[in-house]
Amino acid sequence: MQMSDEAIGELTELFKMLGDPTRVRILMALEQSPLCVQDIAAQLSMTPSAISHQLRLLKQARLVRSRREGRNIEYAMDDDHIAVLFRQGMHHVTEEKHG
Repeated sequence: MQMSDEAIGELTELFKMLGDPTRVRILMALEQSPLCVQDIAAQLSMTPSAISHQLRLLKQARLVRSRREGRNIEYAMDDDHIAVLFRQGMHHVTEEKHG
């Protein structure tokens, strides 16, 4: 499979986004259901401002999307591709080691 330098750069950035434990925890929470900043902050025992910062990065990387729900903004995984990628990664690291 041939990829342009631009596509390789974008793929590298995608994996960099997944290289942060806080962002991984946020994605784990969002895999279950869409959540607002306050709910994510409560689940992860972090401040809403810290969560907002990470969500902004995840949104810029197109890993999460937002939607206004009344007075709150709910965040969810951007699409099925991200959910599948995330589940595959979790499966890979939790599978029994052969060897």
